[in-house]
Amino acid sequence: MGCLVQPFSLFVNQSSHELLFLLFVQKKSMAKIGINIATGSLQQQEMIVGIDLGTTNSLVAIIHPESRKPVVLKEHDGNALVPSVIHFGEAGLVSVGDEAKKYLVAEPHNTIFSVKRLMGKSYNDVRDYSSFFTYKVIDDNSESLVKVQVGDTFYSPIELSSYILKELKARAEHILKTPVTKAVITVPAYFNDAQRQATRDAGRLAGLDVLRIVNEPTAASLAYGLGLRNDETKTIAVYDLGGGTFDISVLRITGGIFEVLSTNGDTYLGGDDFDRAITQYWSAKLGLTDEELNANKNIAQELRLLAEEAKKQLSSTIEFKGSIAGEELVLTREEFEKLAKPFVDRTIQCCKNAMQDAQLSITDIDEVVMVGGSTRVPLAKKSVAEFFGRALHDSLNPDEVVALGAAVQADILAGNNKDFLLLDITPLSLGIETMGGLMDVLIPRNSKIPSKAGRQYTTQKDGQPGMRISVYQGERDLVKDNRKLAEFNLTGIPGMPAGLPKVEISFLVNADGILVVKAKELRSGVEQTIEVKPQYGLTDEEVEKMLLDSITHAKEDIKTRALVEAQTEAQQILDTTRLFVEKNKTFLLQEEIEITEASMKDLAQKMSSTDKDAIQAAIEKLNDISRPYAERLMDHAISTAMKGKSITE
Repeated sequence: MGCLVQPFSLFVNQSSHELLFLLFVQKKSMAKIGINIATGSLQQQEMIVGIDLGTTNSLVAIIHPESRKPVVLKEHDGNALVPSVIHFGEAGLVSVGDEAKKYLVAEPHNTIFSVKRLMGKSYNDVRDYSSFFTYKVIDDNSESLVKVQVGDTFYSPIELSSYILKELKARAEHILKTPVTKAVITVPAYFNDAQRQATRDAGRLAGLDVLRIVNEPTAASLAYGLGLRNDETKTIAVYDLGGGTFDISVLRITGGIFEVLSTNGDTYLGGDDFDRAITQYWSAKLGLTDEELNANKNIAQELRLLAEEAKKQLSSTIEFKGSIAGEELVLTREEFEKLAKPFVDRTIQCCKNAMQDAQLSITDIDEVVMVGGSTRVPLAKKSVAEFFGRALHDSLNPDEVVALGAAVQADILAGNNKDFLLLDITPLSLGIETMGGLMDVLIPRNSKIPSKAGRQYTTQKDGQPGMRISVYQGERDLVKDNRKLAEFNLTGIPGMPAGLPKVEISFLVNADGILVVKAKELRSGVEQTIEVKPQYGLTDEEVEKMLLDSITHAKEDIKTRALVEAQTEAQQILDTTRLFVEKNKTFLLQEEIEITEASMKDLAQKMSSTDKDAIQAAIEKLNDISRPYAERLMDHAISTAMKGKSITE
């Protein structure tokens, strides 16, 4: 019986195959259990922080113990923002924030920014935007999760984000003079399951127990006090224009419950585009071509940073003056607004789309909340106010409003807001086993009950007739460290090439805490029925131990997962390349075949090692070798097809 491989995409569906068993349901009191990472001891009272993990900047907020108001945590210099920038220096020295930002110009290849754009994304997702990044984003034309290469080391966006979260954790502990191990982290409303799980994993790797992933528009609404009254019913539009992303969300709040009616936006539209437009405007004046800027990353970064400074100043002044290499550069607000208008117009079109999707008219909107540093641009404020025809909620610092709302949510989870009803939640994550013995989480811990999620999976081998589906509960990356709840076989899948079958597996935890697992092979319609004896829940002590283990072993778990994923990817590439060479020998030069086989042999040897970077390097080498002749064959196939001839294998 074959294993499952990584999912195609997120889905929500109910079909065929059912398993029923009782789960331990997380009660409100469980949210008060704290774990001290330093000592491993359990604490009865602990502060939970709210974190805004942003594309450009990140920050932490809490509810002030005396004023009971949300406040951001600031260093002695009054600065609350931590730039979401990571620099990898010599001797393994890693710096984050303002210190790392200094290297954006001097060492662009070793300085990572806008990592949030890469969270949960595949190589193909970011292909069209690869020129935006001054560091190396690995692109091998596959659906595997993206990786960033710095020197000889390969990093996942999860690892990179964990560095930012570690810095935020350290800052909070320094200011509060107490260990911080629990957090609420915000994400855009449009983040899919993979992106949300990646954010959770990043928090765990940073030593944080992520109690809840909260939508940014929900957090922003909470910061303005919207949705905290049980007798309140309102429809809210949240316009969020950040450094790298834009989204508009339409929410309905009824009795403290937030319902997302629609979301729209663009994951590659934000203040960075304003900066780029200014950069291109100045480049033209300086006579610099795109090729020259790509060849000289240092000048490109200098221009980008000066453009960012100009954008900020022009929010309050009518003219900006600066210089690069002795050349004076000038920009007026009128000129800037002409450059920015196409991007602002795109955000307004997204607003129109969101309203249409929600099936609402402008008059149905009760409040408009402004979020994100780029909403400081006067043109953006004016355009949004004109579109919605009402005054805007923009009194709070737009950089801080999401973190403030996360702090409000954290305070609710801590049980300090007695007027807000918390629904029961799942105590531990629920998922299934995939290739390499990895745990693939479908319903994360602390998900509200009822909860529903699912994914599509495929086969590992050609002609694979069935799948063994194993259901687990726990927080560790390897299923052997988690609790097995049930297992069944889905058989009778017609013989198809590996990767062709599509098996939907969905989890539904109903209001009674009963998990229903369903599976169905979509292409053939194969489904089966199986009876599983009820499995009963865990004690509080067992849950506490599993949570403590997941945080204590987070670093080694993530390292093990990365190694297993690299080995799995290597095996899949070896199988694909071997089959490709066998089928197309007549189109390949003998030298190409020999070099490919040598590279495949090297990769096969590296697979047995425990060095995931060495495996990734060998994968890259094989990809580089095979790419030219693969493209040549593709061109030949297209040319043949254009002549009206059929192509046979």
